[in-house]
Parts: sequence; C-alpha cells; structure tokens
Amino acid sequence: MPKMKSKSSARKRFKLTAKGKVRRFRAFKSHILTKKHPKRKRRLRQATTLSKADEGRIKRLLQA
Repeated sequence: MPKMKSKSSARKRFKLTAKGKVRRFRAFKSHILTKKHPKRKRRLRQATTLSKADEGRIKRLLQA
C-alpha cells in the first residue's frame, strides 16, 4: 500500500495549532486595497481559527 499524501494546496493554506485546531488566514487582502479602511486591513492581517464545521474536512486533507 503506498503512503498517504497530504494535499499540497491545503498544506500551504492551513496550519495546525498545538491544541489541534486549524489556523487559517483571512481572505480579501490581496488587491483593491485602496477602498478598504486601514482598520479593516489590519484585522485582515491576523490569522484566525477555522470553524468547527469545516475543521474535520481540512484535517483529513492535512493527514499524511
């Protein structure tokens, strides 16, 4: 049986925290930044945790 491979795209977008939660970065920070307020852009810089509903699917993609 060959080794299981984790999805490369998921590996680049998500990281696991020490407690096993999934860490993700926020969307809407790549372009058209002139019309967004500085406060909003600051908030978009921060990483956040994935919702419980999506966590299982992403963890399955990250398993190696």
